[in-house]
This record gives sequence, C-alpha cells and structure tokens, in this order.
Amino acid sequence: MKFSEASSTTTYRITAYDESSISVNQGKLTRSFIITPDKLITTWEPQHIAAMTPADLEPLFAGGAEVILIGSGATQAFPPAAVWQALVQHGIGFEIMRTDAACRTYNVLSSEARRIVAAFFI
Repeated sequence: MKFSEASSTTTYRITAYDESSISVNQGKLTRSFIITPDKLITTWEPQHIAAMTPADLEPLFAGGAEVILIGSGATQAFPPAAVWQALVQHGIGFEIMRTDAACRTYNVLSSEARRIVAAFFI
C-alpha cells in the first residue's frame, strides 16, 4: 500500500509497505528494524517476534519514548513471556499489533509529535 506525501517535522516516515518490505522515506527495508521520528536502526537482530529477548528491548527503551509499538509481522503474534514482562516492568505504554497496522499507527503518532519508538518484523 502506498501512502500520500504529508508535510511533517519528522525525519523518518513510513511511505509504503507490503508483505515483504516497508519503505522508510525513499529506502526499502526487508528485515527487522527500529524507527523513531528522528532515528532509524536497520541492524536490529531479531527477525521474528518469537526470537526476541529482553536484551533486544534496550534500543526501544533508550530513546525516552512515551509509546512503544511492535509490528509482529503479517499476523498478530506476541513475544516470549520474559519480553512481555520486561515491557510491563519498564512502565512505558506499548502496543503489539500486525505490522501493517503498526505502520499506520506509527505515522499517525509521529505526525502528532508524540515520542514514539517502533520495532517492525517483516
């Protein structure tokens, strides 16, 4: 699905997505990544939500976000219990949803100048 261009103060926006990739600005990503309105991390290691560990959350916690989004892939899936527990204990609001829904949600929240960090599994 393509998005129309919108003016925003954010540096990184999701401009398109499909089953095998997500486009951020003009670049197409085909592996898991982390995005904030002003930072893009393309070297995030876990490639499936079931492979996540609590240590994988550190870059999500580091940015001082008020909301964490996790796009779980084509279907909604949840991380292992230890990851879920670490998210709850950290005290930041979080949502886990299908990647397509997380793409749309990320763009809305970032356009509202919310402090958001999102992790996407493709």
